Amino acid sequence: MKNLFIYLILPLMIGMQNCKNANENNASQDVEKTNISTTTIKQATDTLLIIYGDSKKELIEKGVSQSAALWFEKDGTSEDFNKFCKVNYIGNDSMRESVYSKIEHQLEILNGNFNRITIGLMEPLHLDKGEVLPIDEMFGGYSVSSHFIDDFFTNKIAFVTILNFPSYSLKEKNEKGASWNRLQWAYARLGDVFSSRVPANLIQKISETLTAADTYISEYNIYMGNLVDDNNKTLFPTDLKLISHWGLRDELKSHYSDTEGLQKQKMIYNVMKHIISQDIPNEVINSNKYQWNPNENKLFENSKEIKFTSEPNTRYEHLLNVFKTNKAIDSYSPQYPTYIQRKFDGEMEMSQEEVEKLFIEFVSSPQVKQVAEVISKRLGRNLEPFDIWYDGFKARSTISEDELTGIVKTKYLTKDKFQQDLPLILQKLDFSPEKALEITNRISVDASRGAGHAWGSEMRGDNAHLRTRVGKDGMDYKGYNIAVHEFGHTVEQTLSLYDMDYYTMKGVPNTAFTEALAFIFQKRDLELLGIKNSDPSKFDMMALDNFWACYEIMGVSLVDMQVWKWLYQNPDATPEQLKQQVILIAKDVWNKYYASVFGTKDEPILAIYSHMIDAPLYLSAYPVGHLIDFQIEQQIKDKNFANEIQRIYTQGRLIPNVWMKGAVGNNVSIKPMLEATDEALKKIK
Repeated sequence: MKNLFIYLILPLMIGMQNCKNANENNASQDVEKTNISTTTIKQATDTLLIIYGDSKKELIEKGVSQSAALWFEKDGTSEDFNKFCKVNYIGNDSMRESVYSKIEHQLEILNGNFNRITIGLMEPLHLDKGEVLPIDEMFGGYSVSSHFIDDFFTNKIAFVTILNFPSYSLKEKNEKGASWNRLQWAYARLGDVFSSRVPANLIQKISETLTAADTYISEYNIYMGNLVDDNNKTLFPTDLKLISHWGLRDELKSHYSDTEGLQKQKMIYNVMKHIISQDIPNEVINSNKYQWNPNENKLFENSKEIKFTSEPNTRYEHLLNVFKTNKAIDSYSPQYPTYIQRKFDGEMEMSQEEVEKLFIEFVSSPQVKQVAEVISKRLGRNLEPFDIWYDGFKARSTISEDELTGIVKTKYLTKDKFQQDLPLILQKLDFSPEKALEITNRISVDASRGAGHAWGSEMRGDNAHLRTRVGKDGMDYKGYNIAVHEFGHTVEQTLSLYDMDYYTMKGVPNTAFTEALAFIFQKRDLELLGIKNSDPSKFDMMALDNFWACYEIMGVSLVDMQVWKWLYQNPDATPEQLKQQVILIAKDVWNKYYASVFGTKDEPILAIYSHMIDAPLYLSAYPVGHLIDFQIEQQIKDKNFANEIQRIYTQGRLIPNVWMKGAVGNNVSIKPMLEATDEALKKIK
C-alpha cells in the first residue's frame, strides 16, 4: 500500500474532502509576483561579493536570486531587500553550520508535531472505529500546517533559509551530488524546504480534496457474498467484504491454486470493469442489501430483478478535483511549474521522461512473451487479461489461502498479538534482540479501515504507524500479507529517522525506495510464519515474480502519467469526458504493450488502481520500487540481512542514483532484472 508520509512542507500530500469549486475559488486570488528587479539582485549580490569574496560567489548568487524570486511587495521595498541580504547573509562557515543546526532542530519540532496532530485528526477516517460522520471528514480535511509557508515567509525565517541554504535543481544534484559530503547534502535538503510559496488557503484546499478522495476509496467495498452468477449461484463467502482495488485484486490472486478459481476470477474482473466504466449499481457499493450479477450487470432483491442507478462518475469527479487543486499551485512554484514536474523532478528526483522511457523499454522487452508462455503453460490455458496478477511464482501459490488464513488467525487474533510479535519477526530476519526491540518499540500497530498503509514519524520520540485490516475473528492472510509489507515501511521509516546524522537527511530518496523494503519484507511472509521454502530454484522464481509484477504495474503507471498529461491539456474537462479518456488511455496502453501477449484488445483493466484517484502520480513508485527491490535482493543474497538493510537504509535522502550506488554499486536499472529473468527462463524451461 502507499506509504503515507509528511516531509517538512509536504503535509499538503495528506488529507481530503470534496472541492468542486477549486478553480472558481482560486480564480479570484491574484498570483503575487516578485517586486525585485534584476538590477536590485545584482546590487545585492555585488555587495555580498565585496564583503565575502569570490569564493562564495556561487552560493551568494543562488541565495540572492532565489530569495528575490519569492520576495513580494508585502515583504518590503528593493532597499529593504538589499538591507536584508546584507544583514542576514552568513559568510562564516562555522556560523552557517550553527544556524543550520538551529533550523533543523526547530523544523523537527514543527514538522513532528504537525504530523502527530494530523494522525490524531484522521484516526476516525483511517482506523476501524465505527461509522464515519461528516464531522470526521471535516476534521480529517483540516491541514494543521497550512499556514506554515505563509507564516515563515512573513517572519522572514524562510528568506534567511533560502539566502543561506539555496536549493539545487535535479540537474545540479545529479552533476554535483556524488562529490558532496553529508553536511553539504543536509544543506541542500534544507534548501528544498522553501523552494515555493504556496498560499495557506490552497494548501488547505488540497488537504480537503485529498481527504475526500481517500475517504471515498477507503469506503469503497464490495460484498462478495452478494455477487451471483448467471444461475443465481453465490461463489464467495457470505461475510467476505473486499475493498477496491486491493481486496478485489488479492482475492483474484488467491484463486490460482483453486480448481474452481477461474470462474471466480472472471467474476471479479467483471466487477472491476464496472467500477472503471462507472456503470456499477450505486446500490451495491459498501452495501449488502441486494444481490448483483456483475457478469450481466443486473441487480436483484429477493431473487427478483430490479432497476438500479449507476454510480454517477464519482470516481472521476474525485480525480478531477485532485487535479484542479494541484494545478492551482502551479503559479506559486517557479522551479517546478506543473504538478507532473513537482512529482517527478521535485519529489521522485527522476524526470517523468526518464521514468516513462524506463517503463516502456521494460514492457516492450522480448522477455515479456517468454514469461507469458511459461505462465500459460503452468495454467494449462490461454492467458486472461487479469493474469497480469498471476501469482504462481510465489511459494504461497501452492498453499490454499484458507489454510494460510487458519495459520494467521491462530497467531494473530488481534492487532495487539501482531504488535507483540514484531520483535520476534525482526529477529527471524537476523536483527539482534536489542536492535529488534529498539525498532519495534517505535512502531504502533493499528486496525485499518482501508486496505492498509504505513505512516512514519516526523520526529524522534514519536512512533511510526503500521495499519492493516483486522477482522472481528482475527487477522486473515490478506491482512497479514499487507501487515508484513507495511512493517517493511515502518522499519525503513524508523531506521532512516533515528539512525540519521542530520534531520533534513531523514528518509529515503523517494517513496519507491521505501516500497522496495516493503516488498523485500512481504516476500518473506511465509518464512516469518515458519513455512520454509527449500526450493533450490526460489531465486529464479523470485526473478520471474518480480518481472511479472513490474510488467503489470508499469502499464498502470503509464496510464496514470498519460492521464495527467491529458488533464493538463484539457483542464476544463468534465468527469464524463475524463472517464472516457481514462478508459481510452488504458485501452491504448493495453493495445500497445499487452494485447499481443494476452491475445485480446481494448481491455480497460489498467485503469482500476485506486491510487489513481487518491494518490496523484504515486503509482510510478511501485515499479521503480520493484527494480530497487530486485537490485537489493541481489546485493544481500548470502549476506546478513539485518546488517545490509541497516547499512543501506541509513544513507538518508540522497538522490536516487547516488543512494543506489552506495547501496548496490549501480544506478536504478532494468538490466539486472532482465538478465536474471533470462537466466531463470533457461532453468524453468
